[in-house]
Amino acid sequence: MNLIQHFINGKVVGGSSRKTSKVFNPATGEQSSEVNLASKADVDLAVQKAKEAFTDWCRKPPAQRARIIFKFKELIEKNSDDITKLIVSEHGKIYEDARGSLIRGLEVVEFACGIPHLLKGEFTENVGTDVDSWSVRQPLGVCAGITPFNFPAMVPMWMFPIAMACGNTFVLKPSEKDPSCSIKLAQLFKEAGLPDGVFNVINGDKEAVDALLTNKDISAISFVGSTPIAKYIYENAAKNEKRVQALGGAKNHCVVMPDCDLEQAVNGLMGAAYGSAGERCMAQSVAVAVGKIGDSLVNKLAKKVESLKIGPGLDKNSEMGPLVTKEHLEKVKSYVDLGVQEGAKLVVDGRNTKPHGYEKGFYIGGCLFDNVEKKMRIYKEEIFGPVLSIVRVKDFESALDLVNEHEFGNGTSIYTRDGDVGRTFANKIKIGMVGINIPIPVPVAYHSFGGWKRSLFGDQHMHGPEGIRFYTKLKTITSKWPSGLRSNPEFVMPTMK
Repeated sequence: MNLIQHFINGKVVGGSSRKTSKVFNPATGEQSSEVNLASKADVDLAVQKAKEAFTDWCRKPPAQRARIIFKFKELIEKNSDDITKLIVSEHGKIYEDARGSLIRGLEVVEFACGIPHLLKGEFTENVGTDVDSWSVRQPLGVCAGITPFNFPAMVPMWMFPIAMACGNTFVLKPSEKDPSCSIKLAQLFKEAGLPDGVFNVINGDKEAVDALLTNKDISAISFVGSTPIAKYIYENAAKNEKRVQALGGAKNHCVVMPDCDLEQAVNGLMGAAYGSAGERCMAQSVAVAVGKIGDSLVNKLAKKVESLKIGPGLDKNSEMGPLVTKEHLEKVKSYVDLGVQEGAKLVVDGRNTKPHGYEKGFYIGGCLFDNVEKKMRIYKEEIFGPVLSIVRVKDFESALDLVNEHEFGNGTSIYTRDGDVGRTFANKIKIGMVGINIPIPVPVAYHSFGGWKRSLFGDQHMHGPEGIRFYTKLKTITSKWPSGLRSNPEFVMPTMK
């Protein structure tokens, strides 16, 4: 059995712990590997090596760091097919979706290549008589990332390229469900000329996470995952005096107005609700049908959901692959069972989907609920599977209130031809990322990604300008050089005279 280990100080190494976890091929349901789960000693070793590497790495001119990152970008492009297949083999998503997620991660690497320009400070001459003042942004030290199974390349690449371009070193703890991609990225960074210890990968479970949270040499932690764990990360990282950004769960609503291009809305919802089998924090899991458009929306969606091509991710005909694990499959099925019990109308039932030749894989077909009410758990809770709920409301104001009242505030979209409605929605909605006739409003790399309410714990969003602010600390210097004139001591608060 293939054993996936850690990457510490420039080498693939085994840990001190004998604990392992199984890694499966979701398409076949068969175990493909085992992954070594790190002990606290393994985590502390990785952090120590990162701390030692920080001394030299932070002193490198930003342009030198950027050249290594640029070489890393080239190697990702060269090896993109291998990386994409690794993602498919352990996560299950279809090839083109996996490739697209890799490209979205690569965009952040490209953004990090321009870091010398973005790290420039500000200077003001003569803020007072013969007094100058300037500010600079300096690296924090050792940073850590804890990332989810659904994007084994993209989400880590939203963290470590910017952190390292800013002069920090990094310890990544990816999901133990699909860990191979992170090791591959670490090996490519080594090939790009990255000094040993600057980027380290620790595979592990809660023991490894807690070791990161309590290690005194880690200055900042980034996290993406469910809201309960995000809250746990936020509270414990802050308690241990670390800077933290913890992105949590979502229940993204797509508001469908009566005047919209219905074909555009339906096609957008199909990709946003069923792409990656719904295992996205930006998946649209609730469609809000406004006014009389509900029947037409449901009828058109039902036909497309029923015709979804379900199969293994490497099959070019597949439109949706399996879920990541058998346990997650059972969890999603239980939510569909619950929705029926709660009284929602199950228009399309995908629970018995079993592609020919892959009967042991972790498959579920697309599921579509109508007449979902906000008191139902299938409306309130994040299902993280290919389950779309239709909620019907009478008018735009009711739709706006519905979205704003939900505890999550990650992403939302509206489909309309009315510019005033679109502008009002964007202005009044209490959500971090908004799309107007855009189904999945994930910001590009040079903007920043993050939600509101219980979808984000912490002040800074991820990547882009917010990412640079998160991974650096501000220092302001005020200076005055002696002249021939001498002044007497002043015992009042200094002002700029």
